[in-house]
Amino acid sequence: MKGQKIKELYFGGDYNPDQWDEATIRKDMEYFKKCHINYVALPVFSWAKLEPEEGVYNFEWLDKILDILWENKIYVCLATSTAAQPEWMSKKYPEIMPVDNNGLKRTHGMRNFYCVNSEKYRERAAALAEQMALRYKDYPGLVAWHVANEYSTFCHCENCEKKFRVWLKKKYGTTEELNKRWNTSFWGRTVYDFDTIMLPTERNDDDRFFPAKQLDYQRFVTDTTEECFLNEAGVLRRITPDIPVFSNISGFIKKLNQFQLTRNMDIVGWDNYPSPKDDAAFPALKHDIMRGLKDGASYMVAEQSPNQQNWQPYNKLKRPGEARLLAYQGIAHGADSSLYFQMRQSVGGQEKFHGAIISHAGTDDTRIFREFEQLGAELHQLGGQILDARTNADVGILFDWDNWWALELCSGPTKDMDYLLQVAHYYRAFHKQNIAVDIVKFTSDLDSYKVVVAPLAYMVKPGFAERLTKFVENGGTLVGTYMTGLADETDRCIFGAYPGPLRNVFGLWVEETDALYPEETNQIIMNENREVYSCSFLCDRLRLENAKTLGTYGSDFYAGEPCVTVNEYGKGKAYYLGTQPDEAFLKMFVHKVCEEADVHPVLQVEEGIEVTSRENENGKFYFVMNHNATEKQIVLPEGKWENLIGAQPENGKLILKARDVAVLKCQ
Repeated sequence: MKGQKIKELYFGGDYNPDQWDEATIRKDMEYFKKCHINYVALPVFSWAKLEPEEGVYNFEWLDKILDILWENKIYVCLATSTAAQPEWMSKKYPEIMPVDNNGLKRTHGMRNFYCVNSEKYRERAAALAEQMALRYKDYPGLVAWHVANEYSTFCHCENCEKKFRVWLKKKYGTTEELNKRWNTSFWGRTVYDFDTIMLPTERNDDDRFFPAKQLDYQRFVTDTTEECFLNEAGVLRRITPDIPVFSNISGFIKKLNQFQLTRNMDIVGWDNYPSPKDDAAFPALKHDIMRGLKDGASYMVAEQSPNQQNWQPYNKLKRPGEARLLAYQGIAHGADSSLYFQMRQSVGGQEKFHGAIISHAGTDDTRIFREFEQLGAELHQLGGQILDARTNADVGILFDWDNWWALELCSGPTKDMDYLLQVAHYYRAFHKQNIAVDIVKFTSDLDSYKVVVAPLAYMVKPGFAERLTKFVENGGTLVGTYMTGLADETDRCIFGAYPGPLRNVFGLWVEETDALYPEETNQIIMNENREVYSCSFLCDRLRLENAKTLGTYGSDFYAGEPCVTVNEYGKGKAYYLGTQPDEAFLKMFVHKVCEEADVHPVLQVEEGIEVTSRENENGKFYFVMNHNATEKQIVLPEGKWENLIGAQPENGKLILKARDVAVLKCQ
């Protein structure tokens, strides 16, 4: 991970010591040492304390805390604190406050309540970043800069509207081109002058009924949020060029195009807060997305919960071993850190009941503290062996934010369209069989993969179809689905039948698509053995050209028509799934496709055991995680296996208790 000063996994997290007296802080240092904590992030929301009035800075309190941390050799990620501007700033410069989707100007209060396009906000944020960088550039414990926090604010103020018009003029050049790309002749939306364009909001319903405009607005928000990040990052890099700069990504990742937002960050860092109801595959998918943001480079888990959250509808306690299991799942998928919100429970405020390593009891005699003692000791024992280790995957799943936004802005074919859950459905089939997967940009080169899955590739950007065609021609296996090849990059429909320019690769075209009610299902009847599987969500009626039928629908007026097909194309083949199959079908299908393509699981184990591997110059490391509530035995392949964090396998057998983990290396 770029700029890593200490040669072991970062372990620690958010610390808010301005709530405590010095005696408490020094006691925390004892607790931190017991847990082998080596990293804290601070002061994330302290702008009001750092700059109590404009241009007047107060760093003495922070100096004292940093001195204590370095006395104890705990490294620091310094946050610029710009996620929460001081009250005096909001009152003095009201243009900083964002305007919501209803046209209501927000008042000072909530964090992240600022307009990223406010020049005054950017000016004051850059000034604070400069003061912090100048003061702490020589601080020996500084390992990273953390800018703002969980960027996600959409603003609809007059300034944003003016910048949006400039953005559109730069993109399209003329109103004629904009009208063409937005298809404004429909519903009489013709634009005569860029200066008359309004932001899509509830006031004009363009946020719901003008998808091309809303799509461009979401792109604009990503662009200007990126500018806002670079406003501070540029200052920090000028003064401290060797210190990496990043901002943490909220677990709710849809709002901003993270491929774009993180391209100018030195590290990808994200906040992992799975629901207790999530199966193991869903956070695994998000981890793999984070690894994919920088093409396989290691990343940071910047936040996760040591125990229960406080903001979910029902805040379940982490079960014994669960926090440790989730920590290793992140590391197993490519993280070089295990960081938490928060180190000590807050005295008050919205998140006072959010879990922490040190609870309100202020003692090390708690279940959670003991679990973190164990986890910290294990990570310290691992040292730097796995740093920058990469995952080698033969399967790529294509993922794209423009595609996500455009799909869900569609009026039809179903209100239940959820791109992330759709991708997760297909990802889960590989995850359950422990087949390594990379999440891949629509623009990425595909030559290193044997199998590429393109779930709901609705938007065909320039070069996209050509890359997939070349991949199959050269011997690759492509898996496509319903809702493929319907629109171009400005959400104009592709004529000549879906899946558009991928028609020849799949050897078919889609005549029409039926949307099923949530309680409604159909069947897939496989030609080869007449096995029957359930399907749901959408059903394409397919017209085959060169493709061969593998499975047909079992009911409705299109019973007997093809729904699963394969097309030999060049040296490769392209499968098409015209409906959403159930998990039993995908288990069978993924096994078959991977076997044909010479793609194999990391290790052969029973269901509920997750296995990944990472590899670097120190060797290949296997992470074995038991997500079951019962003890399991794993039979390992021949070789001399070592468990780097626990009991050694005996006679080629590894025994893992419920929620237990092993990090294995074969000598």
